Amino acid sequence: MAKKPRILLIDDEEGLCRMLEAVLGDEGYEVRAYNRPVPAVKDFVAGRYDLVITDIKMPEMSGIEVLQKIKEKDPAIPVIVITAHATVDMSISAMRKGAYDMVTKPFEPDELLFRVKNALRLNLLASENQSLREELEGRFRFERIIGTSEKLRAVLDKVEKLAVRDTSILITGESGTGKELIAQAVHYNSPRKEGRFVAINCGALPESVLESELFGYKKGAFTGATEDKEGLLKAADGGTLFLDEVGNLPMNVQKTLLRFLQEQEFRRIGDTHTTKVDVRILSATNADLREAVKAGTFREDLYYRLNVVNIHLPPLRERKPDIALLADHFIREQNERFGTRVKGLSPEAMEVASDFSWPGNIRQLRNAIEGALAMESGDYITLPTLAQFIEIDETQPRERGSDEDYSSALSQFETSYLKELLRKAQGNVEEAARLAGMNMATIYRKLKKYNIRKEDYL
Repeated sequence: MAKKPRILLIDDEEGLCRMLEAVLGDEGYEVRAYNRPVPAVKDFVAGRYDLVITDIKMPEMSGIEVLQKIKEKDPAIPVIVITAHATVDMSISAMRKGAYDMVTKPFEPDELLFRVKNALRLNLLASENQSLREELEGRFRFERIIGTSEKLRAVLDKVEKLAVRDTSILITGESGTGKELIAQAVHYNSPRKEGRFVAINCGALPESVLESELFGYKKGAFTGATEDKEGLLKAADGGTLFLDEVGNLPMNVQKTLLRFLQEQEFRRIGDTHTTKVDVRILSATNADLREAVKAGTFREDLYYRLNVVNIHLPPLRERKPDIALLADHFIREQNERFGTRVKGLSPEAMEVASDFSWPGNIRQLRNAIEGALAMESGDYITLPTLAQFIEIDETQPRERGSDEDYSSALSQFETSYLKELLRKAQGNVEEAARLAGMNMATIYRKLKKYNIRKEDYL
């Protein structure tokens, strides 16, 4: 049952106040009425009401002052002001202070109800949009990071703690482990989430291009600079700049970046003036920067500026419980993209995939699944198909095909899959069933079978 919209009503005319309270109450609204503005403002708490209706001319405090103080506590709440003497100046003042609407006395109850319904509809839409945005951001930034292994959970716990602290983070790990996804998770769970997330691969651009991309340049700074260019640091103002493969920064760019980290300002190429910006720097590398410092190819002072906190991503071979979940995720992605209906890996293929070292990590697994799906014509990706995309060590003895092998592989997969579902659904079994396209009774039966407690994921 939907909750009743809650309205705060403030008017010093007791008769009018009682009449409005009755009219609004008959329409199904929950109304709290005050004849004095001071206690009404004092008792107001953000989130308690969906709408405020206030008279303009009252003793102790005017309706404009009420509007201002209410908006200080809850900027999003709509406020309707009532006045017997509306003037252009008063209307402009009320709207500038954040009033949603103004009603002039005398008025018919139907007129006020019409204004109230419009204001509440707007407030509900704004609330739904905000909730949807938060849901989509959270889903994109965390649900794309697939896995239930202890090592991955430790990384995500660290991300949650560090995201809110505006400090530099160095993300380390082998190529293909998902360092940019972690950087995105940090950004979109930080106070900077409304700002831009700007990424650049420092190893993919020549030195001259990299410097101009980062810092920008003035028109005429060099041959070909036919107009001013805004660098990525400026573009990320108020947000986050992600420097991927930061170990490839040339020494002159390292020097300029260090100065920026110290002063929060920089000079565009060819500019005589400095530019100040507010940017959080996240960086990533698959190289050992400490060795680069010893070798003299990376500045020690810059290393310590970037590596205030370190997040290390484990390779996929250390996240074996996540391989089945990742494979299933990539298969579903490809099915949706190409309209195919491959159900998964065969037991033999899953066994080999789980034992494989995946030197290219998640990127290699994704590519192998994509290639195998393009070649597979059956319901499952078979071992011969998968073997076309990874090098299998045939010297290792492996007994395949028995009922016990299949049951064991299925149990491991279902356990990991159910845990991942519950994590996504935050312990809500109904939501988990919806995500999986399964019956709730089936989900409950399997949770009992594998002794998985939904309470552990609330």
